[in-house]
Amino acid sequence: MFKNAIRSLLAFSLLSSSAFAADNYKVDLTHTNFLFKVSHLNVSHTWGRFNDFEGSFSLDPKEPGKSSLTLTIKTTSVDSNSTKRDDHLRSPDFFDAKTFPTLTFVGKTYKMVSETVWEVTGDVTMHGVTKPLTITLTKVGEGPDPWGGHRQGWDTSFTLKRSDFGMTYMPDGIGNEVTVYASVEGIRK
Repeated sequence: MFKNAIRSLLAFSLLSSSAFAADNYKVDLTHTNFLFKVSHLNVSHTWGRFNDFEGSFSLDPKEPGKSSLTLTIKTTSVDSNSTKRDDHLRSPDFFDAKTFPTLTFVGKTYKMVSETVWEVTGDVTMHGVTKPLTITLTKVGEGPDPWGGHRQGWDTSFTLKRSDFGMTYMPDGIGNEVTVYASVEGIRK
């Protein structure tokens, strides 16, 4: 009887610990957006987006060190609402998409600021250059979807200097600082 009680307690302990483990989410391409804006001739902003990407995330409030966040964006998918400009953005003057087909962000350290805010520090790699970046994620919400799945959404915005990544074309006409806005929706795996 004593052995059965220990087995039951051990089984409950294992079940409980796995029940509280962080869930893994795959980024939903259809409901995620990566937008950017940059100054044009100091009179307006040019906006763009990326249409092809993938990623996953898991934010573990009990053990933040076990969290993960990875994003990969295909540079050929840049879309600024102008075919001519997009072709130029894919050229060696900017993303050089043939040589550097992806830009990535890989989280390294995770800090839970509140139940709805996380600070994630990681490495962003673009145009063959890797730089550290800290982003603040704000939870938009989570819950079941109509198809029996579970979803979670996060927003962030941050600024990068394109010159830090070797993109120095037309410095007097195009701003050096690029503001990025991301709204990420994930589907639980």
